[in-house]
Amino acid sequence: MPLSEHEQKLLEQLEKQLNEDDPKFASSMGSVSGRSWSTRHLVIGVLATLAGVLLLLTGVWTQIILVGVVGFVVMGAGVYYATMRSTGVGKGRGAGKQGKPRSSFMSNLEQRWDERHRGES
Repeated sequence: MPLSEHEQKLLEQLEKQLNEDDPKFASSMGSVSGRSWSTRHLVIGVLATLAGVLLLLTGVWTQIILVGVVGFVVMGAGVYYATMRSTGVGKGRGAGKQGKPRSSFMSNLEQRWDERHRGES
């Protein structure tokens, strides 16, 4: 069931406030619009994955277990790195927000929740 216009606006406001109050958490949850796929990460990750596959095959061919294990770890790290998303959040963004108490965010959420339920009753 799609959200109503009012619910969409509330959701957008909540996302905006979360981005302002705790940009680090918001970026880890993927709600920051600046997060995107990085071509650089993809290329480096694919190259590392291929190197890991070659090391793994070399370890199997030479029957040296340590080389195969290292190849597997490098391959896994390459896949992880290739699928990472880069954040467009600069260092200066969100600065000065540390002095603001976190309780204001929760109180705003509670207030909106109460308003929403009073409207439905």
